[in-house]
Order: sequence, then structure tokens, then C-alpha cells
Amino acid sequence: MALVAGSIAVVIAMAALSIDLGTLYEASAEAQRSADAAALAAARVLSLSGMTGDPNNTSGLWPNACAAALQAAQSVAGQNYVGGVAPGAPAVTFSATDGSTCNSPGGAFGVNPMVTVKVANTNLPTFFAHIFGLFNSAWSTASVSATATAEVYNPSNSTTLTGGTMVTVQPRCVKPLIIPNADPLNPSTCKGLGCSPLVNTSTGTIMNGGILIGGSGTGVIGETFNLFADCSIGGGPGCSPVTAQPRANPVGTVPQPATPNLQYVPGQVLGTPVGAPACASTLYQQAIAGCDQSTPYQCGVQASTLGTSANQVDFSENPLKSGDTVAGVECLTGESGAGSGNGQDTLINTSFPYPIQAGTANPTGISGDITSSNSIITIPIYDGNTLSPNGSLAPVTIVGFLQVFINQINADTVNSLSVTVLNVAGCGNTATAGAGGTPFVTGTSPVPIRLITPP
Repeated sequence: MALVAGSIAVVIAMAALSIDLGTLYEASAEAQRSADAAALAAARVLSLSGMTGDPNNTSGLWPNACAAALQAAQSVAGQNYVGGVAPGAPAVTFSATDGSTCNSPGGAFGVNPMVTVKVANTNLPTFFAHIFGLFNSAWSTASVSATATAEVYNPSNSTTLTGGTMVTVQPRCVKPLIIPNADPLNPSTCKGLGCSPLVNTSTGTIMNGGILIGGSGTGVIGETFNLFADCSIGGGPGCSPVTAQPRANPVGTVPQPATPNLQYVPGQVLGTPVGAPACASTLYQQAIAGCDQSTPYQCGVQASTLGTSANQVDFSENPLKSGDTVAGVECLTGESGAGSGNGQDTLINTSFPYPIQAGTANPTGISGDITSSNSIITIPIYDGNTLSPNGSLAPVTIVGFLQVFINQINADTVNSLSVTVLNVAGCGNTATAGAGGTPFVTGTSPVPIRLITPP
């Protein structure tokens, strides 16, 4: 009887210990999920801030972006309970492949910054293992921790950073507004294609790195200009280009919005976009209002090597006549008419990172500052070479992407859009489509984020 009684005590103790071990394993998994979510949230703030468009920290604003990312990491980590209780403040560190940090001008931090989050809970409740405290065992207390690192990847100049391998991006839901490689505000007096390019077509380097505050400063992030189609108003239903290539601050007989401005050409839409509201009728409208997942914008790959898979300009679409761009933007942003204050979200560019305020038509129904917006879109940059139509299509080589915020539809005769630049990603045009394809990173942004192996 004594032997049975002793055995029962041991069995009960082991069963109790297994329950606590299961609890600790579950808490460890919860800690990892919390760390992953916090790292991704912080990385997303860094990406959306546009700081990678200022790779040398010429603006001195990197610490602002990191402070906002730190706040995001702490907030998200605090919302994910570990072992039934909120964990303590996470340890958040910022780094890059070359050892630079938020305060290291000239380092690589602005190209591919990384954020590491460590979540720990050192006061987990255990139920049965306390008995081992009678024997001075560490089982009388329990703690778990987890670490996650997320990277913000800007492919610009990746050939230099990766030792000669071009790793490009292939973002999803790109809008079919193909712009030339021309920056309408650098220099401010540029006409035609005499502007500085947005990206270097060989290396993908961002040509005018920097961040503007309220329009003041030097750089491309924060630039505000107008977009309108390089199509004639007269003639047939399709787009007859006014010039052989779209231009920045074009000068001619075509009605145009006030400078600075940049022309675009309509891109070919393959397949049927998803998630488009019912207010979008044509495929082109749906590609703007929804998500075009069928058209692979193959960044950095020469159009001549792709054959029928090359990205194409679609001259059968004329947004000036059809109003399709405006109709798609109204569906996307909820804007009810030209000008500001018509329900769309608002970007405030007088502080950094730029806050976004929800408009009355925001689908979430909330007001005040928000962290995302349908007004943020990605558009492709082509190398700016002369367009050579073959029927209604003309192949182009995509050399980068521009992420912009749509401020409003302008009240003019050419259906122009006022936009503010949030991000630039260059990929160059030296990549070729060979066996195995060109390496690329996918994502919903031209500057995607991803979890990487913790250091």
C-alpha cells in the first residue's frame, strides 16, 4: 500500500508537470507570434514612411521613422497576450547589413533596414510545478521569450549590395498608369525629358534621395505633382499619343494641368482584377479600383527578352475620353467629385512620417489618423524610351516603381490626379529573363517587408 501510494504521488506529479510544460510550450508559441507581429508592424511603418527613398539620411529624418516604428512594435506586442497576460515592453533594435542604425548617415540602413523585436514574459503563472520549489528547483518560476527580425527590402542598387546579383521586386495590385523615368521636380525647371530620372536604369539607384517636409527640402519623397494621360482628345476612341514618349512638364497644344506634372500611358490589363467595387465597370477601371493580380509587372527585365510576356502599353484605352482613370479612382478612394474634401483620405506632409487622416468615405467608418489607405497606390516606371506601337500595343521595360498617395482628382479638362510620392524602388534594366528566371521578391508594396531568420 505504501508503494502504491508513493507511485500515485509520482504519477500525479509527472502529470501535473506535463500540464505545466504544455502551458509553457503554448506560451512560447504565443510569444513568437507576438514578436513576429510586432516586427512586421514596425517594418511596415519604416516601409510606408518612405525613409528608404533617402538612403543616405540627407534629411536627418531617419530617427523619426524609427521612433514611429518603435511605438508600433510596442503597441502590437502589448496587444498579444503571452500565457494569458500582457508581456512586458519588448526590446526593439534597428540594424542593417553594414552595421548602420537609425542615426548613421551614409550607411545601408535606408536601403534594407531591419528591426528586431524580443518579447519576454518572466512571470508566467504555473499551477503544479510549484511543488518542485520545495526542493529548491528552478521550476518554481517560469519565463518564455521569442525574437523576430523583419526586413524592409528596397531593391534599389541591389547589384552593389548583393555582390552583383540583381534581386528585384514584383509587387501585386499595381495600377495601370505607366510613367516615364522622369522626376518633374528635379530640377524644378525641367521640360520634356530634360528632367533628372527617378532611378538609374543600370543600377536601380534612386537618383534624388531625400525627404520633403511641407514641400521644403531636397529629394523625391514628399514631392507633389499632377498625373495625366499622354493621349490626344481628338480622333478615334483609342489613345493617340501626343508625343512618342510621355514627358514631365509637357509643353504643347494639349490642355494640361499646371506644372509640375507628369504624363502616363495606360497599361494593358491581363485577366480580371479582383476585389473591385461594383462602381468599376471596365477592366481598366477595375484594375484601378481593385487588385490586378493577373498582370505581372516584371521589374528590370528587358522587354525585348520577354516576347509576348512583355509589359504593354494599351493604346485602345484613352482615359481622357473615357474618364476611366477618374472613375476607377473614385471607386477606389470614395472621392465624390473633383477637389479636396470630397470624402477621400488626406495625407499631411508637414510632419514625418506623414500621417494619414480618414475621410468621410473611408470604408472602415473611423475618423482621425489611420495607418493605411486605399489612396496609396503603386505605379510602374518604364525606361522612357520611344514607344513603338504594334497595333494597339507597345512593349515597355519596367525599371522601377513609384508609390504615391492620391490627394484628389483635379478640376480640369484632362482628368488629372494630384499625387504625393511616398516611395521609390528602382530595379535597373540590366536583368534578363533566362532559364530559372530573374530572382525577385513579391509583396503588395514596391518596398516589401518580410520576416527573416533571427540573427
